[in-house]
Amino acid sequence: MYFLKRLLTWWNSQTIGTQIFTARKGIKVGEDDQGNIYYQTADAKKRWVIYNGEMEASRVSPDWHGWLHFTWDEPPTKAPLRRKAWEKPHQENLTGTMAAYAPSGSLRRAQPAPRADYEAWQPE
Repeated sequence: MYFLKRLLTWWNSQTIGTQIFTARKGIKVGEDDQGNIYYQTADAKKRWVIYNGEMEASRVSPDWHGWLHFTWDEPPTKAPLRRKAWEKPHQENLTGTMAAYAPSGSLRRAQPAPRADYEAWQPE
């Protein structure tokens, strides 16, 4: 079952085709702090990532994203981006998870703040 799952699906891990292509033509360029591994072909015309775990594009940091999309030629392992003091570290998109942002007054908060901007209707 595992072999069939890997053969036919791309969202669980790399497919067999990607694994063969990576073994034959891939040159490892680097790895990020999440364990994602980045590759390119010898002629540097193709670049790709093999995710460590769930395949979620927002897990790719901005520096690696720029390299993958040919925004710059050098990977972050050779030419890391300069960080500003006010920049926060990269974080994947948390929408749909319990760790997603919930503003004050949200029903998802443990202690939602009472809403004062309206008065609830009461039947007579």
